[in-house]
Order: sequence, then structure tokens, then C-alpha cells
Amino acid sequence: APATPTPAPPLASERIIAVVNGDVITTGDVVNRGKLFALSTGLPVTEEVLGRLRPQVSKQLVDERLRLQEVQRRKVSVSDREIADAVAEIEQRNGMARGTLGSSLRGQGVALRTLYDQVRVQLGWTRVLRQELGTRGEITEADIAEQVRIFTEQTGRPEFRISEIFIPIDEPVKAPDARRFADAVIAQLRGGAPFPVVAAQFSQSQTALQGGDLGWVRANQLDPEVASVVREMPPGAISNPVQVPGGISIVSLRAKREIGRDQATVLDIRQLYLPFVGVLNPAAPTDAQRALVDRAQQVSRTAKSCTDLEEANQRAGAVRPSNPGEVRLESVGSPPLRALLAGLQPGVPSKPVIANEGVAVVMVCSREMKTSAAPSKEEISERLLSERVELTSRQLQRDLRRRAVMDERV
Repeated sequence: APATPTPAPPLASERIIAVVNGDVITTGDVVNRGKLFALSTGLPVTEEVLGRLRPQVSKQLVDERLRLQEVQRRKVSVSDREIADAVAEIEQRNGMARGTLGSSLRGQGVALRTLYDQVRVQLGWTRVLRQELGTRGEITEADIAEQVRIFTEQTGRPEFRISEIFIPIDEPVKAPDARRFADAVIAQLRGGAPFPVVAAQFSQSQTALQGGDLGWVRANQLDPEVASVVREMPPGAISNPVQVPGGISIVSLRAKREIGRDQATVLDIRQLYLPFVGVLNPAAPTDAQRALVDRAQQVSRTAKSCTDLEEANQRAGAVRPSNPGEVRLESVGSPPLRALLAGLQPGVPSKPVIANEGVAVVMVCSREMKTSAAPSKEEISERLLSERVELTSRQLQRDLRRRAVMDERV
């Protein structure tokens, strides 16, 4: 068994649910992780909800412990600063001020260590996979040239911008638990839970820390089961559970286009974003939340240019960048936001856009029609590497489970 630190004994009130190569996982660990998921997706933190989550949460904790042991065995280090930066990126992708996620968890009685431990494993495991790949992780000019050739041959065929959550199934007997968990995740995503946060916490794919974002992919780059589903999905939709080799995929289709032919409306925009402290209850906003909405309304009335909006965002702390880069209108996942941007005249600020996490004012600086270009060498290289890393991750996880000495008591 891998050499690991001697685990602390569980508290008397906690029950052991698994022993993994000598490491103990307790009911307290499972409850904390279940609360983390429930709070992030808007589920009530009740015994009934935690009970439904328990089987899949327990399995994920076992898999994470195996990964952590391999990280330790290879003496791979992850600093607290790297973990804090990764958590800050998760917050930024979801329009949250730095530190907001931790404060929210502490306020609900969830130890911040629960989130930090998870991120530590994700970062360390990524480094383990790079070690495991070795020279197989080197993308050659021939590899890139082959992908360019395929892109050219497939001109006019569909391409998809998708995000994914992957839930592994190691044993057939655990498939019903995984399916129930996937159904719960999908219900919350369709109810408005932020896909990047859910993916970061519960996807076992290597895209987890990127919020599950796969970028633009062709049908032949996807599992056949996933490809057949996304072909029929409208942009903005969340799929039902898709059975794939090794587990279940949940897919969010963000946009579609035709390779090399698609005409896109490309926007240059600026935004002011003011994050709320705590999640908004529309029926009972706090005084602080009302004040932020009033502030956004004032900016909406007075901003005359994109420079004005950029300066207002800077004064507000630039929680989100004022300039998010080129925005392809057809790729905007939220139908209301897409409609808002489509109707805005350049140089005219929007009315405040209020969400659960904060309030924004948006301005279109310019718009133009562009044809989708071939991916750059860097984009091709990143895509090929991510595919190899993902395959290595699943293979190594299976090997670790097969070699492990485990006593699971769930």
C-alpha cells in the first residue's frame, strides 16, 4: 500500500464508512462534502437530501483518497497559495468576490478544509498525470498538421461548444446510485445552479477546474453516445444522463456552428459588475443588495461610453474584468442575456441585470460579422493534450482501485 501519514482517529460521534490503504473516511467527511454540494446547487441541507447524496459522495471521497495517496507517493507538492488561487478562479468564473465562497461555506457550518482538500487533490492529480504521460504528452508538428487536415476536410459540418460533468461508475452494482446522483445534479442545473461550480466540485473529468469547459469540439472528438445527444440539443440546454464508457456524462450545449462557414456576430463589450454579499432572495433583498442595485442604476443612467463603464468597474474593484474579450453572440448560454446583447445599440448602457450573485450593467462597444476561423496551433495542442491526460486519468484511477486494500462500509 502507498505510504501515507497516519490518519487521525475519528471523533466518537463519527462512524467509519471506508478504509482506503489504511486511511479512514468518516461520516463527518461525507456530510461536509454533501453540504458543500447542496449549498452550491441550491438544494436544502436536510437529512433527506444528504441521504440521497451519500452513496455517490462516499465513492468520490474514496477515489479522491486514492488520488491523494498517489500524489503523496510521488512527492508532488501543492502550495496553499495555489489552492487559494484556484478557488479564486472558481469564484471569478461565477461572478463572486474573492473570499465569498469560503464565507458562505463557513456561514452554513461547512469547514473550508472540505473545499481546499478537494482542490488540492485536483491540482496534485493533474501534475501526477503529466508525470505519467511523460514524452507521450509532447504534441508534435505532425499531430497538429493532421488535425488541421481533418478540420479542412470537415468544413461545413457541425461543431459544438460544450461543458461536461463526468460521473464515473467502477462497478455495475453502483450504477443506480450514480444515476440518481446525476438526476439530482441535472435538476439543479436546470433550476439555475452554476454549471462551473458544480463541475468543479463533482466532475471527475480533468476539465473540472475549468468548470467542465471542453471548448469547441467536433462530433468525432466526442463519445458516440454524447455526439448523438448534442446533435439534437438546442443551445443552452442541459442533457439527460448520457451513459458512456466508464460512467455517466452530463453535457451543457453552449453553442453550435458550422466548421469554417459559420457567420458569427462578434461583440466588443464592457461591463460593470457588483457582487452581492450572500445570495439574493428576490422577495427580501438586504439593504446592502438594494444599495448595489441603486448604484448600478446610477451608472446605467450616466455612462456615455465604454470607457465610462470600464472606469466604473475599476472603481468597484474589478471583481470581473470589464472587458471579457471577444463575445460571440451565438455562444452566450443565457437566452435572456443573449437577447439583451442582441438588442443593445453600441454605446448605450443596459438597465441593471440582476442575478442571484450580483448585478451588472453591460454596454456594446462594437459589433461585426466574422467567419469562424481554423483553430490555432496552440488551441489544437491544448485539445490533444487534454484528451491524452483524460485517458491517462481514467486508466490510472482504475489501476489504483485495483491495487488498493479497501474496506467500504456504505
